[in-house]
Amino acid sequence: MSLVRRAVAEDAEEVLRLRQVMIASVNPDASTDWQAGALPGLRTRLADPDGGFAAFVVDHPERPVAPAALAALVVGTLEYRIGGPDRPGGLLGYVFSVATDPGARRRGYARACMAELLEWFRERGAGHVMLTASPDAEPLYASMGFTRDTTPSMRLYL
Repeated sequence: MSLVRRAVAEDAEEVLRLRQVMIASVNPDASTDWQAGALPGLRTRLADPDGGFAAFVVDHPERPVAPAALAALVVGTLEYRIGGPDRPGGLLGYVFSVATDPGARRRGYARACMAELLEWFRERGAGHVMLTASPDAEPLYASMGFTRDTTPSMRLYL
């Protein structure tokens, strides 16, 4: 039996806690003020098992009772873009918010969650999967078959 399960609405606060762990790894001074605004929308998406949003988690083995904690988290979305040579159906997966509780690292939890999310993408017909990798996480993704993307990317904040 797998340790990994699909996150549900009741996991939303823990999902946000682990997302903050990921954010703090890049910006230790990052505020948590955003979490109250993010919680309602996250609960809605976690409650919809048929939507284009999925989170896979592992329960923390040392904190299994209320308040229970999560050990690891992987979140992804399924997006439609006009088809092309590498994805004629137009579907692609995007991975974000990969995080492991500092007390539960080096146990394979993030890898197990990623494997479940990748299978979720495959079952829905995604042509490929994209993510942004930190230098620390790049070996994990490379071992799962991810390669560096040469397509230039730009961003505009609205």
